[in-house]
Amino acid sequence: MTTPTTKTTTKRGRGRPRKTETDGPKLPSASKAKKRTIKVADPKPPAAIPDLPVNPFVHEVLDAVSAQKTKARKVEALRKYEHDSLKVIFVWNFDETVISLLPEGDVPYGETEDQTVYNGSLSENLAREAAGGESATGQDLDGRNKTSLRREYTVLYNFVKGGNDGLTKSRREMIFINLLQGLHPKDAQLLILVKDKKLSDMYNVTKEIVAEAYPDIQWGGRS
Repeated sequence: MTTPTTKTTTKRGRGRPRKTETDGPKLPSASKAKKRTIKVADPKPPAAIPDLPVNPFVHEVLDAVSAQKTKARKVEALRKYEHDSLKVIFVWNFDETVISLLPEGDVPYGETEDQTVYNGSLSENLAREAAGGESATGQDLDGRNKTSLRREYTVLYNFVKGGNDGLTKSRREMIFINLLQGLHPKDAQLLILVKDKKLSDMYNVTKEIVAEAYPDIQWGGRS
């Protein structure tokens, strides 16, 4: 009796055959792979602190300080041009215990005639002169025949509480207006900001920077 044989069939799967580990492109060995080098640009040296004229205007010093990119450089610039006029300005602006006795906001002209002759407030016209527009002249912009905060800072006590409380309100405001009209327009413009403690609106300088540059300033307890 013959035993029947069984025929085995292999099922063919559908789709593409699976790839083995040896299939596909080969990656180059680590020793043969090209290394990419990334060039890093040399850092630009910081801008030099400018050499200002002898006895510079306060606004010139603040412009130079604002132009510095780091805190350390700002401190260096303030130390280079250290002067009591700067310290007085900073104390009035940054010390919360210094209270201004002047009205906040734009400063009007003092005389009725001036109010009718000039278009806008004294603040607005000083800002235009400082920017070199409309009413500005060469004399305005280079400061000829103008005084400066560097010279006049000793009178600023008249405008804060505890400085000269005997002044009447109108007299104090008139002294301030006369001072502004005699100052270089850019010094006058920053003084208007200082009376409202808004110096940082125009200049990139903070109390922290000032305190580091001038550690001799005593903050607080002034009124």
